[in-house]
Amino acid sequence: MSSHELKSGPLEYRIQQGQMNILGFWIFLGAEIVLFSTLFATYAVLFGRTDEAPLPSELFEPGSVLIMTFLLLTSSFTCGIAIHEMRRGSKKGLITWMIVTLALGLGFIGLEIEEFIHYAHEGATLQSSAYWSSFFVLAGTHGLHVTLGIGWAILLLIQIAKRGLTPVTSRKFFIISLYWHFLDVVWIFLFTSIYLIGMVV
Repeated sequence: MSSHELKSGPLEYRIQQGQMNILGFWIFLGAEIVLFSTLFATYAVLFGRTDEAPLPSELFEPGSVLIMTFLLLTSSFTCGIAIHEMRRGSKKGLITWMIVTLALGLGFIGLEIEEFIHYAHEGATLQSSAYWSSFFVLAGTHGLHVTLGIGWAILLLIQIAKRGLTPVTSRKFFIISLYWHFLDVVWIFLFTSIYLIGMVV
């Protein structure tokens, strides 16, 4: 593989390995789409099968869900600013906006955990019905992905603090930004197909 480095263009694309890694990550995201599509299909099949457990319309609260949506979508925006700062060559700007992104992500996870505890307290658990099993698996898988993304980004922040902005570190940050935007898109589907429909049906 050639180690030739381009002198222009986005930093993360200047070496061939970076281009190949980014392409490979797009393929990985394709596999993630298959995973979430399967979970969404399972949720759709089991929708309404709540047995004796509470109905989603009895537990879903618009306020907390809207705040969670605001936090995650805003984090996607701040992540985009972080990548913009990276391309400007501003290590400080990248770190600052990634920390803001992670703070918003942590706020989202905190609210989701609080939400799950509230549902369990009201009798909606993995064991209470087929519907709630599919809900917790789908929403929990997304939440787990966000948590992994936060841990991943923290490790990259440590790395960039030591090594600075290079084609390798910038490629890694660009990849995690793709991952973060992907999770936001998944959340939009979660918000509309689970929470909005669940509140009115």
